[in-house]
Amino acid sequence: MTTDEPLRIGVLGAARIAELSIVGPARATGHRLVAVAARDRSRAETFAATHGVERVVDSYADLVADPEVEVVYNPLANSLHGPWNLAALRAGKHVLTEKPSASNAAEAAEVHEAVATSGTVFMEGFHYLFHPVVLRLHELLDSGELGELRHVDTMVAMPAPPDSDVRWSLPLAGGALMDLGCYSLHAQRMLAPWAGGAPRLVAARGGEKAGAPGIDEWLDADLEFPGGATGSARCHMAHETWQMSCRVVGSRGEATVMNFVQPHLDDRVVVRTATGERTEELGRRSSYTYQLEAFAAHLRGGAPLALDADDALTTMGLVDDCYRAAGFPVRPRTVLPAAKLRQQRPAHPQNVSRTSNWK
Repeated sequence: MTTDEPLRIGVLGAARIAELSIVGPARATGHRLVAVAARDRSRAETFAATHGVERVVDSYADLVADPEVEVVYNPLANSLHGPWNLAALRAGKHVLTEKPSASNAAEAAEVHEAVATSGTVFMEGFHYLFHPVVLRLHELLDSGELGELRHVDTMVAMPAPPDSDVRWSLPLAGGALMDLGCYSLHAQRMLAPWAGGAPRLVAARGGEKAGAPGIDEWLDADLEFPGGATGSARCHMAHETWQMSCRVVGSRGEATVMNFVQPHLDDRVVVRTATGERTEELGRRSSYTYQLEAFAAHLRGGAPLALDADDALTTMGLVDDCYRAAGFPVRPRTVLPAAKLRQQRPAHPQNVSRTSNWK
């Protein structure tokens, strides 16, 4: 195997997000989409014909077991991340999963153990981390231009999806924190090198979605870093507008990434110091493309990879802590019986693909 050999990727489900998150990046970087499976074979066939996937297989289980599939990409509903990540790892596949990596920290711990046992590579798709806008934010902190970190404010918000959307379902591990807030928390966690260490949760509060017991429509978390900096990690899944910003305040200035989750739509970093204000534009190439390049560079050449199973487990633990502190239940896990893993077509709710087309 050469370092430039294309990855052989299998796609679980025919989710809309896949066009942005894996189809476009694979096309741009020369990697192969060798197989796709969906709850309905006709959907998989349409997806394959539209996006140039080489083959259609009958079920998720068939895709995970396919010897030609080297990497499994998992964009299914949140509740199916853990079970199918575990199935893929136990089949000896590398896994690139949409976030969150599991329904709760206990399930994430099982995934972590499966990674250690399988010896394969596991990465949770916090694609934003690979884009130049976020790398520039970290450079500004590293250079000292902003001084010592004092406060971080992250906000990820969107207008409400339909009431029937899977993201409003507790059994399917939905909620604003799962779908949006994990970005806010993760972006703050990644500032640990400039804040004396990882943040701890101080308090959290949220609002429940009307008619959806246990589901958070919005959630705010207050954080504190060992070095004294504070953080506000907010999310809202029924907001008036889209907002996906990350603002860091230092002793000498501040910087704001205007859209750290979707930098392909807005690549601005606004820097304010005593010398004035400037706006830097870092390019609108997709963060998902940068992510796939980093994943492939690790698999093919051993390049360092910023995200792993340790990181995924830590994030999921913080998500659970926020839910408990805000008075919400931790998301339940979905257990797929052994027989289910062998079925040709998963049944509801195991047949649900992610419907979001933005993440």
